[in-house]
Amino acid sequence: MSSEQRAANRLIDEKSPYLLQHAYNPVNWFPWGQEAFAKARKENKPIFLSIGYSTCHWCHVMAHESFEDEEMAQLLNERFISIKVDREERPDIDSVYMKVCQMMTGQGGWPLSVFLTPDLVPFYAGTYFPKESKYGRPGFKEVVTQLYQKYKEDPEHISEVTESVTNALEKIYVKKGEKRLTKEVTDRAFHNLGRMLDVEYGGFGGAPKFPAPHNLMYLLRYYHVTGKLAALQMVERTLKSMADGGLYDHIGYGFTRYSTDQKWLVPHFEKMLYDNAMLLMAYTECYQITKKPFYKEISEQIIEFVMREMTNDAGAFYSAIDADSEGVEGKYYVWEYEEVFDVLGEDLGELFAEVYGITSHGNFEGKNIPNLIDTDLPEIAEKHSISLELLKDKLEQARGKLFEERSKRVYPHLDDKVLTAWNALMIAALAKASKVYGENKYLKAAKKALSFIQQQLVVDGRLMVRYRDGQVQNKAFIDDYAFLLWAHVELYEATYDISYLDKSESWVQEMIDLFWDEEHGGFYFYGSDSESLITREKEIYDGAIPSGNSVAAFILTKLGYLTGHTEWLEQVEEMYYTFQESVNDYATGSTQFLQSLLLTEFTSKEVVILGDRTDKQRQELLIHIQKHFLPNVAVLVGESEDQLGNIAPFTKEYRKIEGQTTIYVCENFACQRPTTDIDVALSNIFG
Repeated sequence: MSSEQRAANRLIDEKSPYLLQHAYNPVNWFPWGQEAFAKARKENKPIFLSIGYSTCHWCHVMAHESFEDEEMAQLLNERFISIKVDREERPDIDSVYMKVCQMMTGQGGWPLSVFLTPDLVPFYAGTYFPKESKYGRPGFKEVVTQLYQKYKEDPEHISEVTESVTNALEKIYVKKGEKRLTKEVTDRAFHNLGRMLDVEYGGFGGAPKFPAPHNLMYLLRYYHVTGKLAALQMVERTLKSMADGGLYDHIGYGFTRYSTDQKWLVPHFEKMLYDNAMLLMAYTECYQITKKPFYKEISEQIIEFVMREMTNDAGAFYSAIDADSEGVEGKYYVWEYEEVFDVLGEDLGELFAEVYGITSHGNFEGKNIPNLIDTDLPEIAEKHSISLELLKDKLEQARGKLFEERSKRVYPHLDDKVLTAWNALMIAALAKASKVYGENKYLKAAKKALSFIQQQLVVDGRLMVRYRDGQVQNKAFIDDYAFLLWAHVELYEATYDISYLDKSESWVQEMIDLFWDEEHGGFYFYGSDSESLITREKEIYDGAIPSGNSVAAFILTKLGYLTGHTEWLEQVEEMYYTFQESVNDYATGSTQFLQSLLLTEFTSKEVVILGDRTDKQRQELLIHIQKHFLPNVAVLVGESEDQLGNIAPFTKEYRKIEGQTTIYVCENFACQRPTTDIDVALSNIFG
């Protein structure tokens, strides 16, 4: 029976693109909720919990093999209550059950397949299962049959497993320790990343290789405070290699999610908003330090891609673009050798093929992923007796033609939901880019997206997780609050509009009220007003994106220095005790968190500038500051004493000298004599 003929299941009433992909499965899916739990309890049936997301390749594979299969559906419908969860809308559920899967199997990933008792405690977990046993994996049919039999015939065994799971979850609850994180761990993270570095192609560890931009941003800050050139070299090697490889879309721009090989050649073709946001920040900051045009060029291309393909009419950002097109991974992005010549003609085709590694045998399943891995553009220009500028013009002409041709293909699935946390990351990235590159259109885009969040994703004063098709769902998590604060800080630093700091103060207070652990410190994943799960965890390790606690610590430190709110700095200090053991054990797993340590343990400066917005001296000074990478300098700018005093009480006694723009430069709140001389001020800031 085709999906068109089959009646829809309960998922048809949901807005999640992932859940809607399964609305016509023969599996009798339930969304996560009391209806499913009550039915499981009433019928004493185990729960099959399937967690994924709409652009997940192996989720599609398992759906096709098992969830669209009538035989498998009958087995599940008769013996289990089946629940589907979109991990991007419910990261709290995903995080808890992923931890269990990792404890049980030593690995994780999506689709996440977990079998629960009616009281939601797992007794078996895995990821992708083929329908029949293959790839060295047990078949899903076999797993479902045996687990149901075990559940019915050996309840004692099930109880033993669930008890051990419950005990294990209790043991990983993070409590405040007696020791504090110290500066030493920042050195250890640097040395460990150095040992993990792929010297030839950049990146850390072997394939599959993920961009992990927070590692790169950590190294840039470490380089800034220590002067260790090796840290910057690691970043440059990685950023250059990633942008040269197939990980980067050389035709339409933007980064894909990860590389399946060492060279960054063959990507997993899915494009995520968060990767492009974080990488935009990394390339922008590297440009700030090195002033190399290459990093600016990639930054501009990322933004062009995001504005063209991942932005809705209201200015908010979509979540992801699938790897698959017409059911084939990468089909939208790869090229037949002959196809390139059909589009470009003989001469331009030859040049493009030479530069981008296009061959008759291909580099990916007989087809070609354009890349610059083994390309030296100046060498090719010299070989063809043309200038480098003319070569680049010809390649841009070729790219434009190929992009136009590619646009005629079937576009991959677009996950068009708007997620607060991921949008906040892109807002922060655009604000940073506008500051560094002086592009007002980037700032306008950032402001427009923030306005969307303020208007659509705040309900009765409470921040929410997801907007789609007019519907808002789920109370926001720590990531949403922390990332939104990051966006506000970056917008402040791009505009020096003090209203962003003012708004930050209320968001900080709400974040603390909802998520802070009063007894042991740190922020819980979900709020005190949210649905309770089998455990309430605090995450410190960074994944594809930084953890909420990492970003919260980093931003509270920045805001503490900007405003003089020492109570926020005290909370970060408490987090240094709470997460000491976790971060010491795995320093490279929390590089975003360590960025706050680089602020508090190394010299930091506070700069207070009092001056009219229209004053040319003030404008000149701020432009100079914005163009430099100054992570350990907090710059507070206001037009009047009253305006600054309200947001930063430590400035209440500060005054303009003879009505001129006046600059105070302080180290850890101990200030030098104020000055109206820009050169003196800059010397104090950079000295």
